[in-house]
Amino acid sequence: MKRTSFANWPCSVARTMDLLGDWWTPLVLREAFYGVRRFDEFQRELGIARNTLAERLRRLVDAGLLEKHVYETVPVRHEYLLTESGRDFYGVIAAMTTWGDRWLAGEAGPPIIGHHETCGHDGQAEVVCSHCKQPLEAGTVTPRPGPGYPRKLLLRPDVRRRFGLDEISDER
Repeated sequence: MKRTSFANWPCSVARTMDLLGDWWTPLVLREAFYGVRRFDEFQRELGIARNTLAERLRRLVDAGLLEKHVYETVPVRHEYLLTESGRDFYGVIAAMTTWGDRWLAGEAGPPIIGHHETCGHDGQAEVVCSHCKQPLEAGTVTPRPGPGYPRKLLLRPDVRRRFGLDEISDER
């Protein structure tokens, strides 16, 4: 069965999930953040089938989150390094870890603790407003259409109601 693509949806969550595709892709990225770089290391750490791993690494390279570099020429072997885009994904992994630690860790506690080298303390991710630095929580954020939201969708009455739009600005 062919899966639905969300690559062109006007939603960053949908587009990100389209890139991730399944549960293996964020786990491959997690291992990259832990310092894993080589195919056999990813395979050993994750216990993932080689063909599945090859596809996930290819997807991450094609999407620009990883770069493939030759580290041995005979036979040719590659390592996978995080790009700027890949390193920027760390916040997503950290937020998922914080949520999992709170709701899924059980009585034993979190399996991994993040040590923040900058301040020297163990810590966890917090999602805060880039302006006031207060926590972003479901009840304190109102979605509004951004500059990338398609104008044709803003003309639909149901979309206008969702965003509380009385009038459509001529600027869009």
